[in-house]
Amino acid sequence: MGYCPRKGTAAAAVLGSLVLAASAGASQTVTAASSVARPCHRDVASSASGRDLVRRTARSRSIVSARLRSRGDWDIAVFGARGRLVAGSASFEGNELAEGFVRKGERLTIQACRFRGSAGHATVSVHFTRLIKRQRGRLQVIDVATGTRTDKERLQALGLDLTEHGGAKSLEVVLHGRADARRLRRAGFQWTVRIADLAAHTRRNQRLDARHARATAVSGLPSGRDSYRRLPDYDLEMKRLAMQYPSLVRPITLNHKSVLGRDVNGIEITTNAQDTGDGKPIFLNMGEHHAREWPSSEHSLEFAYDLLRNYGRDSRTTQLVKTTRTIVVPVVNPDGFNISREAAPLGDFSLFDYEMKRKNCSVSTNTPSKYKHGPCDDNKAGSLRGTDPNRNYGGLWGGSGASVSWSDETYRGDAPFSEPEVQNVRELISSRQVTNLITNHTYSNLVLRPPGVADFGFPLEEPTYKALGASLAAHNGYSNDPGFGLYDTTGATEDWSFWSTGGLAFTFEIGPDEFHPPYARGVEAEYLGLAPAAGAGKGGNREAYYTMLQATANTALHSVIEGSAPTGSTLRISKTFQTSTSPVWQDDFGTVIGDSRQFTDTLTSELKTSGPTFAWHVNPSTRPVVAGRHGRDATGPPQAGITLANPPGIPAENVDYPPNPPFEAIPFTVKGPADGVDNGRLTVHIEWSNPETDWDIYVIGPGGQIVSQSASFGDTNEDASLFDPPPGNYTLHVINYDQVTATPDDWTNGSVSFRSPTPKVVTGTKESWTLTCLDANGRVKASRQVIVDRGGRAKVGNACSGSK
Repeated sequence: MGYCPRKGTAAAAVLGSLVLAASAGASQTVTAASSVARPCHRDVASSASGRDLVRRTARSRSIVSARLRSRGDWDIAVFGARGRLVAGSASFEGNELAEGFVRKGERLTIQACRFRGSAGHATVSVHFTRLIKRQRGRLQVIDVATGTRTDKERLQALGLDLTEHGGAKSLEVVLHGRADARRLRRAGFQWTVRIADLAAHTRRNQRLDARHARATAVSGLPSGRDSYRRLPDYDLEMKRLAMQYPSLVRPITLNHKSVLGRDVNGIEITTNAQDTGDGKPIFLNMGEHHAREWPSSEHSLEFAYDLLRNYGRDSRTTQLVKTTRTIVVPVVNPDGFNISREAAPLGDFSLFDYEMKRKNCSVSTNTPSKYKHGPCDDNKAGSLRGTDPNRNYGGLWGGSGASVSWSDETYRGDAPFSEPEVQNVRELISSRQVTNLITNHTYSNLVLRPPGVADFGFPLEEPTYKALGASLAAHNGYSNDPGFGLYDTTGATEDWSFWSTGGLAFTFEIGPDEFHPPYARGVEAEYLGLAPAAGAGKGGNREAYYTMLQATANTALHSVIEGSAPTGSTLRISKTFQTSTSPVWQDDFGTVIGDSRQFTDTLTSELKTSGPTFAWHVNPSTRPVVAGRHGRDATGPPQAGITLANPPGIPAENVDYPPNPPFEAIPFTVKGPADGVDNGRLTVHIEWSNPETDWDIYVIGPGGQIVSQSASFGDTNEDASLFDPPPGNYTLHVINYDQVTATPDDWTNGSVSFRSPTPKVVTGTKESWTLTCLDANGRVKASRQVIVDRGGRAKVGNACSGSK
């Protein structure tokens, strides 16, 4: 989830010239007299029944794009030499795009398959885009020492290629050559090499996957898979599950096509699945916001198999499927995923290593014109073009933890919800009562909850939220943290869905390392809870998902509206409101910050009554963003500020701290309740004159460890903060990192200031749902306002008469 930006200037330095040549074939009609529910992309069918073939030859090393249109359910696949699958598409209807990479002179067979339905023909077009051979680089993965949040923020601002992984004292970076190393050294960072040759490491993983697939007939996963799926596998398997379990599975296609025109599909699982107005609480399980994070979609779909295979056999599963509704959308970003999955593997994270693409395929308005042309999987900007879908949601959009630069990996997009893939998730959640949500990512072994920004503050439900996160982490062995646990993040899924709807939402960062590690480790072990996964012996993500589904059924964690209404009535609840984004950063350093933007949400969902009474499981009427914030009541005033005396003289320059001297050591004492004070936050401050001078500060706690630090550069002050500092004796280490003038530029105005904790209850205004009853002819019979809290039940009496 949390990938720090690589600045546009750094990216531009490696953007080489690229010549594109595209050849487009005319559309042609394919026909099939009958339908055959076969997997079109597994092989070229020996029987002509239900399929038609188109032949082409690649004149150069190219991207081949095969599009199919039909009014019925047709699929398409492209096969190369010796039956090699180049690409496929198996969407739910007749909107197909198969796109992959082919060699010069390769003879291709495009197979169009009539999967089901009455449409006897479809239209197919095939075109090629020539690829240019490029130089490959040698990259490394390193762990950079970052002892405090300030240090992590300083590393973010360097514009390097951060991965998803990090901890309390380090963040992981992909090192793109000597220039990156020099930038780290100049900023005073130290690091250790974790992977010396990333390309060689990736090739090793591919060999492990191939060996595992050969040795495994059927894995322990619910589906029996032993290797990563491709895009058509997901859609085909969901179609087949819907055919196999027609009363338990409802296929859904979300409202917006992807940037390249693909459908975004999912399935709903419950008893009487076609009745979407049944009033059951909903668990939404999603994967693949980020293209290269293949395990995220694997885990999502495996849980669908778990529910369906175990229904009627396992009492827990049977009860949960009856009382809840699970929506699985395994691939939110199909364009990016298909590019990542079908790309010729390089494994070096270089500009044109499309296997490591993160973003979608949009071209933002601030993309320079020379980078706007060419296909998503072969253009002058390489894999850098696009928007990060998980920085594009409206919640906290535009602030720290997302980039303003079109070429950065965390580019936030032109506006909140500007991307069709994000609009899909927004509209799905806005039109249904999604009481619980998990969006899956890789990697870092984390269970993350809102907020994504530390200063935004915890919701009133923080104790409940944290406890639920702990129950999930008890099975997968991950760390249970707020979203800002590594560094601030804005525009993420749960920071919109939770604050705007009240549905409890989490991000899973699956696995300890790598975006798509060997399948046996990244999928089988993590899902099933097998060694070497952190959840070994604890149930893994399978049990974490089951725990979340049990939480979905728990009425103490959402709300219920109950009453009576004539059979066949339609009940509707709705609200429309505006929410502010973050103050919008105009650059990646936060030096220029504009006003917040307003965006409008409308939440509307319906219940179809099937009897004289109803119980409708909904989210609380009051949104958490206006309900207030959680904190703790102060037991006393904050401590009085402390002035820090600057010792005489200036220590020698030091680029090797920590831990090596020289440094200035200045003791100070933090008091506690026994002294009649209560400190919710301390901030240590120093300042100096010349922005070219660089002083750094490190706060050493009572245990002798660094508990906070500030080591920025290009300014004239340092501020290191610590929340809820325990009482005891502290020491400030002041480091003279760089003096650039003949006259020494010593620091001044050293101080420690204290703030009270945020009060335990800071409440906002109560909000209401508008509950409307419509009769069988769509006429409004009654309307009223309903307020219901989390864990509460609103008894509305006869909802269609207006009387209680």
